[in-house]
Amino acid sequence: MKAKSTKVKKPVQKYRSFLKWAGGKYRLTDDINRLFPKRKECLVEPFVGAGSVFLNSQFQRYILADINPDLINLFNSVKADVERYIEALKPIFFHHEANTATYYYARRNEFNQSNDPFWRSVLFVYLNRFGFNGLCRYNAKNEFNVPFGAYKTHYFPEQELRYFAQKAQSAVFICGDFKDTFALADEHSVIYCDPPYAPLTQTSNFTQYSGNGFTLEHQQALADLAKQTQTERGIPVFISNHDTQFTRKIYQGATLRKIRVQRSISQHPDRRVKVGELIAYFKVKS
Repeated sequence: MKAKSTKVKKPVQKYRSFLKWAGGKYRLTDDINRLFPKRKECLVEPFVGAGSVFLNSQFQRYILADINPDLINLFNSVKADVERYIEALKPIFFHHEANTATYYYARRNEFNQSNDPFWRSVLFVYLNRFGFNGLCRYNAKNEFNVPFGAYKTHYFPEQELRYFAQKAQSAVFICGDFKDTFALADEHSVIYCDPPYAPLTQTSNFTQYSGNGFTLEHQQALADLAKQTQTERGIPVFISNHDTQFTRKIYQGATLRKIRVQRSISQHPDRRVKVGELIAYFKVKS
Protein backbone atom coordinates (compact mmCIF):
# COMPACT_ATOMS: atom_id res chain seq x y z
CA MET A 1 0.00 0.00 0.00
CA LYS A 2 1.43 3.32 -1.07
CA ALA A 3 1.84 6.00 1.51
CA LYS A 4 -0.21 9.10 0.95
CA SER A 5 1.82 12.00 -0.31
CA THR A 6 1.48 15.20 1.64
CA LYS A 7 2.18 18.52 0.01
CA VAL A 8 3.96 21.04 2.15
CA LYS A 9 2.30 24.39 1.76
CA LYS A 10 4.85 27.07 0.99
CA PRO A 11 4.51 30.24 3.06
CA VAL A 12 3.22 33.18 1.08
CA GLN A 13 6.01 35.64 0.37
CA LYS A 14 5.55 38.98 2.07
CA TYR A 15 6.85 42.28 0.80
CA ARG A 16 8.09 45.17 2.89
CA SER A 17 7.68 48.81 1.96
CA PHE A 18 10.80 50.77 1.09
CA LEU A 19 9.73 53.26 3.77
CA LYS A 20 9.97 53.02 7.54
CA TRP A 21 6.56 53.94 8.91
CA ALA A 22 5.22 54.41 12.42
CA GLY A 23 2.09 52.26 12.68
CA GLY A 24 2.76 50.39 9.43
CA LYS A 25 0.63 47.31 8.71
CA TYR A 26 3.27 44.82 7.52
CA ARG A 27 2.68 42.44 10.43
CA LEU A 28 -1.09 42.54 10.02
CA THR A 29 -1.42 41.96 6.29
CA ASP A 30 -2.28 38.26 6.71
CA ASP A 31 -5.10 39.12 9.15
CA ILE A 32 -6.40 41.84 6.86
CA ASN A 33 -6.26 39.71 3.71
CA ARG A 34 -8.24 36.93 5.38
CA LEU A 35 -11.10 39.37 5.95
CA PHE A 36 -11.22 40.81 2.43
CA PRO A 37 -14.00 39.54 0.13
CA LYS A 38 -12.61 37.17 -2.49
CA ARG A 39 -14.40 38.53 -5.56
CA LYS A 40 -13.69 42.25 -5.56
CA GLU A 41 -11.34 43.70 -8.13
CA CYS A 42 -10.31 47.10 -6.73
CA LEU A 43 -8.78 48.05 -3.37
CA VAL A 44 -9.30 51.66 -2.30
CA GLU A 45 -7.09 53.00 0.50
CA PRO A 46 -7.79 56.55 1.73
CA PHE A 47 -4.79 56.36 4.14
CA VAL A 48 -2.19 54.43 2.16
CA GLY A 49 0.78 55.26 4.42
CA ALA A 50 3.81 53.17 3.46
CA GLY A 51 1.65 50.84 1.36
CA SER A 52 2.09 47.49 3.15
CA VAL A 53 -1.51 46.37 2.58
CA PHE A 54 -1.26 47.34 -1.09
CA LEU A 55 2.03 45.46 -1.48
CA ASN A 56 0.69 42.28 0.12
CA SER A 57 -2.75 42.03 -1.45
CA GLN A 58 -3.87 40.70 -4.82
CA PHE A 59 -6.39 43.01 -6.47
CA GLN A 60 -6.57 43.82 -10.18
CA ARG A 61 -6.31 47.55 -9.54
CA TYR A 62 -5.76 50.02 -6.71
CA ILE A 63 -6.81 53.56 -5.83
CA LEU A 64 -4.35 54.72 -3.17
CA ALA A 65 -4.63 58.09 -1.49
CA ASP A 66 -3.08 60.12 1.28
CA ILE A 67 -3.42 63.70 2.40
CA ASN A 68 0.39 64.11 2.40
CA PRO A 69 1.49 65.51 -1.01
CA ASP A 70 5.14 64.53 -0.41
CA LEU A 71 4.18 60.88 0.02
CA ILE A 72 2.04 60.79 -3.12
CA ASN A 73 4.70 62.66 -5.09
CA LEU A 74 7.25 60.06 -3.95
CA PHE A 75 5.10 57.12 -5.02
CA ASN A 76 4.45 58.66 -8.42
CA SER A 77 8.18 59.32 -8.91
CA VAL A 78 9.06 55.70 -8.12
CA LYS A 79 6.25 54.43 -10.34
CA ALA A 80 7.34 56.59 -13.28
CA ASP A 81 11.04 55.58 -13.40
CA VAL A 82 12.42 53.50 -10.56
CA GLU A 83 15.91 53.14 -12.07
CA ARG A 84 16.33 56.90 -12.34
CA TYR A 85 15.05 57.21 -8.79
CA ILE A 86 17.49 54.64 -7.37
CA GLU A 87 20.47 56.22 -9.12
CA ALA A 88 19.54 59.66 -7.75
CA LEU A 89 19.14 58.34 -4.19
CA LYS A 90 22.36 56.32 -3.96
CA PRO A 91 24.85 59.25 -3.78
CA ILE A 92 22.94 60.76 -0.84
CA PHE A 93 22.30 57.49 0.96
CA PHE A 94 25.91 56.29 0.64
CA HIS A 95 27.59 59.65 1.22
CA HIS A 96 30.45 59.26 3.70
CA GLU A 97 28.71 61.69 6.07
CA ALA A 98 25.17 60.42 5.49
CA ASN A 99 24.89 59.02 9.01
CA THR A 100 25.76 62.25 10.79
CA ALA A 101 23.49 64.85 12.31
CA THR A 102 25.19 67.64 10.37
CA TYR A 103 24.54 66.00 6.99
CA TYR A 104 21.00 64.98 7.96
CA TYR A 105 19.93 68.45 9.06
CA ALA A 106 21.49 69.99 5.94
CA ARG A 107 19.43 67.63 3.76
CA ARG A 108 16.33 68.33 5.84
CA ASN A 109 16.80 72.05 5.30
CA GLU A 110 17.37 71.43 1.58
CA PHE A 111 14.14 69.42 1.43
CA ASN A 112 12.15 72.19 3.12
CA GLN A 113 13.50 74.82 0.70
CA SER A 114 13.18 72.79 -2.50
CA ASN A 115 10.30 73.21 -4.95
CA ASP A 116 11.51 70.48 -7.31
CA PRO A 117 9.11 67.48 -7.05
CA PHE A 118 11.62 64.82 -8.07
CA TRP A 119 14.39 66.09 -5.80
CA ARG A 120 11.98 66.33 -2.87
CA SER A 121 10.97 62.71 -3.50
CA VAL A 122 14.63 61.63 -3.37
CA LEU A 123 15.36 63.55 -0.18
CA PHE A 124 12.15 62.22 1.40
CA VAL A 125 13.43 58.64 1.44
CA TYR A 126 16.82 59.65 2.82
CA LEU A 127 15.11 61.58 5.62
CA ASN A 128 12.75 58.68 6.24
CA ARG A 129 15.51 56.09 6.55
CA PHE A 130 17.89 58.26 8.62
CA GLY A 131 15.31 60.15 10.71
CA PHE A 132 13.79 59.08 14.01
CA ASN A 133 11.77 55.85 13.87
CA GLY A 134 10.03 56.29 10.53
CA LEU A 135 8.10 59.33 11.64
CA CYS A 136 6.64 61.76 9.12
CA ARG A 137 5.93 65.05 10.84
CA TYR A 138 5.69 68.73 9.87
CA ASN A 139 5.60 71.93 11.90
CA ALA A 140 3.10 74.79 11.65
CA LYS A 141 5.06 76.22 8.68
CA ASN A 142 4.65 72.88 6.89
CA GLU A 143 8.36 72.13 7.29
CA PHE A 144 9.50 68.55 7.81
CA ASN A 145 10.86 68.49 11.36
CA VAL A 146 11.65 64.88 12.31
CA PRO A 147 14.96 64.73 14.26
CA PHE A 148 18.04 62.72 13.30
CA GLY A 149 17.70 59.02 14.13
CA ALA A 150 21.29 58.22 15.21
CA TYR A 151 21.14 54.57 14.06
CA LYS A 152 24.31 52.51 13.75
CA THR A 153 23.44 50.90 10.43
CA HIS A 154 21.14 51.68 7.49
CA TYR A 155 19.54 49.48 4.89
CA PHE A 156 19.24 50.65 1.29
CA PRO A 157 15.83 49.37 0.08
CA GLU A 158 16.73 48.80 -3.57
CA GLN A 159 14.74 45.60 -4.12
CA GLU A 160 11.77 47.03 -2.21
CA LEU A 161 11.78 50.08 -4.49
CA ARG A 162 11.79 47.89 -7.60
CA TYR A 163 8.95 45.68 -6.37
CA PHE A 164 6.90 48.73 -5.40
CA ALA A 165 7.40 50.24 -8.87
CA GLN A 166 6.35 46.99 -10.54
CA LYS A 167 3.18 46.64 -8.47
CA ALA A 168 2.41 50.37 -8.78
CA GLN A 169 1.71 49.95 -12.48
CA SER A 170 -1.77 48.73 -11.48
CA ALA A 171 -2.28 51.62 -9.03
CA VAL A 172 -3.35 55.25 -9.13
CA PHE A 173 -1.91 57.51 -6.42
CA ILE A 174 -4.00 60.49 -5.38
CA CYS A 175 -3.47 63.30 -2.89
CA GLY A 176 -6.77 63.88 -1.12
CA ASP A 177 -8.77 63.39 2.05
CA PHE A 178 -10.77 60.30 2.94
CA LYS A 179 -14.14 61.74 1.89
CA ASP A 180 -12.92 62.42 -1.66
CA THR A 181 -11.31 58.98 -1.83
CA PHE A 182 -14.46 57.15 -0.69
CA ALA A 183 -16.30 58.83 -3.57
CA LEU A 184 -13.97 57.11 -6.08
CA ALA A 185 -14.99 53.59 -5.01
CA ASP A 186 -17.52 51.66 -7.09
CA GLU A 187 -19.47 48.40 -6.74
CA HIS A 188 -16.33 46.40 -7.59
CA SER A 189 -14.33 47.97 -4.74
CA VAL A 190 -13.26 47.19 -1.21
CA ILE A 191 -12.24 50.11 1.01
CA TYR A 192 -9.54 49.65 3.66
CA CYS A 193 -8.83 52.52 6.07
CA ASP A 194 -5.76 52.87 8.27
CA PRO A 195 -6.33 56.32 9.77
CA PRO A 196 -4.13 57.94 12.42
CA TYR A 197 -5.18 55.97 15.48
CA ALA A 198 -7.40 57.24 18.25
CA PRO A 199 -5.19 57.62 21.37
CA LEU A 200 -5.11 54.87 23.97
CA THR A 201 -4.67 57.63 26.56
CA GLN A 202 -4.23 61.37 26.22
CA THR A 203 -0.59 61.08 27.32
CA SER A 204 0.47 58.12 25.16
CA ASN A 205 3.67 58.36 23.14
CA PHE A 206 1.76 57.65 19.97
CA THR A 207 -0.45 60.68 20.53
CA GLN A 208 2.48 62.95 21.27
CA TYR A 209 4.34 61.98 18.13
CA SER A 210 1.49 61.62 15.66
CA GLY A 211 1.07 65.35 14.97
CA ASN A 212 -1.56 64.50 12.41
CA GLY A 213 -4.49 66.73 13.35
CA PHE A 214 -6.89 63.76 12.95
CA THR A 215 -9.31 64.52 15.78
CA LEU A 216 -11.95 62.40 17.48
CA GLU A 217 -14.48 64.25 15.31
CA HIS A 218 -12.60 62.99 12.24
CA GLN A 219 -12.71 59.47 13.68
CA GLN A 220 -16.47 59.75 14.09
CA ALA A 221 -16.93 61.18 10.59
CA LEU A 222 -14.92 58.31 9.09
CA ALA A 223 -16.99 55.71 10.96
CA ASP A 224 -20.24 57.39 9.85
CA LEU A 225 -19.08 57.48 6.23
CA ALA A 226 -18.12 53.80 6.40
CA LYS A 227 -21.61 52.86 7.61
CA GLN A 228 -23.23 55.05 4.96
CA THR A 229 -21.04 53.59 2.21
CA GLN A 230 -21.93 50.06 3.28
CA THR A 231 -25.68 50.61 3.56
CA GLU A 232 -26.33 53.04 0.69
CA ARG A 233 -23.72 52.02 -1.89
CA GLY A 234 -23.15 48.34 -1.09
CA ILE A 235 -19.39 48.72 -0.71
CA PRO A 236 -17.62 46.85 2.13
CA VAL A 237 -15.37 48.97 4.35
CA PHE A 238 -12.63 47.96 6.79
CA ILE A 239 -11.08 50.25 9.41
CA SER A 240 -8.08 49.53 11.67
CA ASN A 241 -7.75 51.34 15.00
CA HIS A 242 -6.87 50.99 18.66
CA ASP A 243 -9.28 48.92 20.73
CA THR A 244 -10.85 51.47 23.09
CA GLN A 245 -14.31 52.26 24.44
CA PHE A 246 -14.46 55.18 22.01
CA THR A 247 -13.67 53.13 18.89
CA ARG A 248 -16.05 50.33 19.90
CA LYS A 249 -18.78 52.94 20.29
CA ILE A 250 -18.27 54.62 16.90
CA TYR A 251 -17.95 51.25 15.11
CA GLN A 252 -21.26 49.89 16.42
CA GLY A 253 -22.92 47.76 13.75
CA ALA A 254 -19.62 46.54 12.31
CA THR A 255 -18.11 43.11 12.82
CA LEU A 256 -15.09 43.60 15.11
CA ARG A 257 -11.95 41.49 15.05
CA LYS A 258 -9.62 42.04 18.00
CA ILE A 259 -5.88 41.49 17.64
CA ARG A 260 -2.78 42.13 19.74
CA VAL A 261 0.01 44.07 18.07
CA GLN A 262 3.44 45.23 19.17
CA ARG A 263 3.29 48.98 18.88
CA SER A 264 5.58 51.71 20.14
CA ILE A 265 7.35 54.90 19.13
CA SER A 266 10.25 54.16 21.48
CA GLN A 267 13.64 53.01 20.17
CA HIS A 268 14.11 50.85 23.26
CA PRO A 269 12.94 47.22 22.85
CA ASP A 270 11.82 46.98 26.49
CA ARG A 271 9.31 49.77 25.84
CA ARG A 272 7.69 48.02 22.88
CA VAL A 273 4.54 46.50 24.35
CA LYS A 274 1.58 44.75 22.77
CA VAL A 275 -1.62 46.74 22.60
CA GLY A 276 -5.14 45.87 21.55
CA GLU A 277 -6.26 46.78 18.04
CA LEU A 278 -9.50 46.37 16.17
CA ILE A 279 -10.35 45.74 12.56
CA ALA A 280 -13.92 46.94 12.06
CA TYR A 281 -15.66 45.31 9.09
CA PHE A 282 -18.71 47.09 7.70
CA LYS A 283 -19.99 44.15 5.73
CA VAL A 284 -22.47 44.32 2.90
CA LYS A 285 -25.46 42.15 3.80
CA SER A 286 -26.29 39.57 1.15
